[in-house]
Amino acid sequence: MQKETIAVHGGYNNKEGYGTMSVPIAQTTAYAFRDAEHAANLFALKELGPIYTRLNNPTTDVLEQRFAQLEGGAGALCVASGQSAIFYAIANVAEAGDNILISDKLYGGAVTLLTHTIKRFGISAKVFKSADASDLEEQIDDKTKAIFFESLSNPQIAIADVEKIVEIGKKTGVLTICDNTVASAALFNPIDWGVDVVVHSTSKYTNGQGSAIGGIIVERDGLAEFFKENSQRYYNFTEPDTSYHGLVYTDVPLPNFTLRARLSLLRDIGAAQSPHNSWLLLQTIETLALRVDKHSENALEIAKFLESHPKVKSVNYPGLESSPYYEKAQKYFKDGKASGLISFEVESYDAAKAVIDSAKLFSVVVNIGDSKSLIVHPASTTHSQMNEEELVAAGINSTTVRLSIGLEDPKDLIEDLELALS
Repeated sequence: MQKETIAVHGGYNNKEGYGTMSVPIAQTTAYAFRDAEHAANLFALKELGPIYTRLNNPTTDVLEQRFAQLEGGAGALCVASGQSAIFYAIANVAEAGDNILISDKLYGGAVTLLTHTIKRFGISAKVFKSADASDLEEQIDDKTKAIFFESLSNPQIAIADVEKIVEIGKKTGVLTICDNTVASAALFNPIDWGVDVVVHSTSKYTNGQGSAIGGIIVERDGLAEFFKENSQRYYNFTEPDTSYHGLVYTDVPLPNFTLRARLSLLRDIGAAQSPHNSWLLLQTIETLALRVDKHSENALEIAKFLESHPKVKSVNYPGLESSPYYEKAQKYFKDGKASGLISFEVESYDAAKAVIDSAKLFSVVVNIGDSKSLIVHPASTTHSQMNEEELVAAGINSTTVRLSIGLEDPKDLIEDLELALS
């Protein structure tokens, strides 16, 4: 089934239940069990079904099924935000004394989470070069539990060497986790390239209207065998979980990674997605492919305009033939399209501030993937928590301006930027 069809029909049969064309919102805290035995069976996993909305919800279940199908995965888990998705994906495999490898090109919030907050849990992070993964394998040791990277980074718009990262992950028996938020499931499916786990902030392109916060974790098929083959590293999946009646996750015929994240992390920490947000995301995901195509087409036009402008020093957009990531965009992404995020450099911080303050159609907002075009100064906002060394390593300067290109007519956006740059 093609993505456009999955986005409309995946995970829901309107011939069941009340026959509603729109997926109903199960706006409830809990669910009535048939009897005591039914309740016990659900908690023991002898039967599957809703227990409590912190754990599962019928509306959210449709979104999980639909998104898993879009990404080519075996199972998915919705959580309250993209940050929650990243945290749960890491915490699902790592604990105090372990380490993870993270890309040198990451969203600022992810950098803070993975280098500062998680450090307080006793998990350390080491940085590798995602463009070619040349220093990745040498940093892996027996305490390394995950390799985390973004397929298309924010705001550098750099493309990771997914193939090489996956190759090293498989060779060393280390789980690979890819944040696919910027590329979106419409343009790229990391699982098709061998990635083990994919995370998204569904607040971005999946929602596309800035109306709902959400995150999701998707796992590939066959992770149970991976955990068994690497049982010394991932014993939490192959040994009894004393917090869940001695359950051994690899013995359960369900997607193991998201099962453990649900039964342990979502149960105990509770970053559950609201049913209403799940419903909003189900509405917007239906047009994901159409929107991302338009975002990409518009962004390419804007990038070409910026590249030719005398006051713009450089432009980061993989759809440009001049980009060092152009060949990777052609290799990995559908029709070589590179989504809607652009960053560019101007002469000075004052010049960057002037462009941002002068733009009229572009809203100054720290979101991306909206139908409306957005503009921001990353160094003083989304990445302001990073120190100077981290900013330099990430390729973010005081002169960097980030654009999230929306669905407006590109002629109007170019006219607005022309005036803002003048």
